[in-house]
Amino acid sequence: MKSDAVTKGMQQAPHRSLFNALGMTEEEMNRPLVGIVCSYNEIVPGHMNLDKIANAVKMGVAEAGGTPVQFPAIAVCDGIAMGHIGMKYSLVTRDLICDSTECMALAHQFDALVMIPNCDKVVPGMLMAAARINVPTIFVSGGPMLAGHVNGRKRSLSSMFEAVGSYTAGTMTEEDVRNFEENVCPTCGSCSGMYTANSMNCLTEVLGMGLSGNGTIPAVYSARIRLAKHAGMKIMELLEKNIRPSDIMTKEAFINALTVDMALGCSTNTMLHLPAIAHEAGFDFEVSMANELSEKTPNLCHLAPAGDHYMEELNEAGGIYAVMNELASLDLLNLDCMTVTGKTVGENIKGCVNRDPEIIRHVDNPYMRTGGIAVLSGNLAPDTCVVKRSAVVPEMMTHEGPARVFDCEEDAIAAIKGGKIVAGDVVVIRYEGPKGGPGMREMLNPTSAIAGMGLGSSVALITDGRFSGASRGASIGHVSPEAAVGGPIALVEEGDIIRIDIPNYKLELLVSDEELEKRRANWQPREPKVTTGYLARYAKMVTSANRGAILVTE
Repeated sequence: MKSDAVTKGMQQAPHRSLFNALGMTEEEMNRPLVGIVCSYNEIVPGHMNLDKIANAVKMGVAEAGGTPVQFPAIAVCDGIAMGHIGMKYSLVTRDLICDSTECMALAHQFDALVMIPNCDKVVPGMLMAAARINVPTIFVSGGPMLAGHVNGRKRSLSSMFEAVGSYTAGTMTEEDVRNFEENVCPTCGSCSGMYTANSMNCLTEVLGMGLSGNGTIPAVYSARIRLAKHAGMKIMELLEKNIRPSDIMTKEAFINALTVDMALGCSTNTMLHLPAIAHEAGFDFEVSMANELSEKTPNLCHLAPAGDHYMEELNEAGGIYAVMNELASLDLLNLDCMTVTGKTVGENIKGCVNRDPEIIRHVDNPYMRTGGIAVLSGNLAPDTCVVKRSAVVPEMMTHEGPARVFDCEEDAIAAIKGGKIVAGDVVVIRYEGPKGGPGMREMLNPTSAIAGMGLGSSVALITDGRFSGASRGASIGHVSPEAAVGGPIALVEEGDIIRIDIPNYKLELLVSDEELEKRRANWQPREPKVTTGYLARYAKMVTSANRGAILVTE
């Protein structure tokens, strides 16, 4: 056992004295030490229940013969951080979470780990750490929020942001907005649509690192506590069998995850996180391969913001295993991949029934014949960009219009809310990428303002930043190379015509090569927006979005 390095032998007597100071008994020291990595805090609604999840996990570990030891991880609430400097600190926490988990796990020589994340960057940060540390590990999330109810309709956080846009447009009163405010987020949990947090928790199941229900059982259901107890028990089985993340997160598992991503219509942020996790697992993950998988993978789910269904309904319909079983009928998944159940994917999903063919469409009746995410390229994004096409209305799948150019999110929001953006426009927000932001802010405020003001079916938005999973419409993000390093998006001028062709995976700036070269000769790098602290260090080390915004030292 790894923990023998801190619990066994005469040289470890000082270590045992410190365990004694913790109140740990000799019996507990003689059992495997299982680290419980918990991102509980009192500021993130998706994390306020994680203390209860952790307690249930610890009961399961102890019942199965291990000694659970909890330590924390940080978490940022993207919704609370949205629209101000706080959003610069969202994506960047992914690497802090990964690094700090590595530090704690290896400094204290845990034999195994149970990861308890829930929201956005915490799930991929912990998955990156799991791959890096490579001791037996299992995930159990805090679960999704129940949908809210406003005026007899189910609603979620994206509805709240769009309500603000509707108020600005004069189509909602202050009282209407207050009604949304008090009802769209009725419980703890990760926000109730297929946003980034729920996308990543669902894909954790597909990767094989979480038990069935990890992504879909609502946070307030007692089944979530039972799941946590079972995860605590299961980690001891994984330790006994020495099943590690490297046995589970294989290349084939990542292809499975990307395939199910297409079927679910996940957040475009998965196109940042899957490459970063794969990098830690030792694989290259080219985001462009999403298109090849998309061409043969039907989109089976339309959860908010793409449609009017919510995570609780996906859970009732059979959850992720039911979606996977549908895809397996088309031979789209590798069924031999190992999982934390100790069984293969094929064994796990066998007999999992689709209980509601409207929530999870059958493969012969999909919402779309192609997958939920498209990776575009062209002279405006030579190294690719991404769009959640399952959330794009049909009339915006192809679009051509004049560029309205803004060098930060705030200026774009002011123009949108000031009525300066009109039907047909293509809003370009640049210098918001991983380096330029720094931190690659999410653009939920401008996309919600566009939708709320009734422009969602006639205005596109393109950025080297990224989008919340709650964004909908022709929202094209992760433009690479980004403006801060001189990517073509830095050369766009007001009124340039931009052509979007999602079905053919194209994004083109209709400006001649000669004119672009003239503009490039006159382009000058911008002074860094942040010169001190963690963000300044991050900006120096971070790579482009198409590489997953990973950190490198060379």
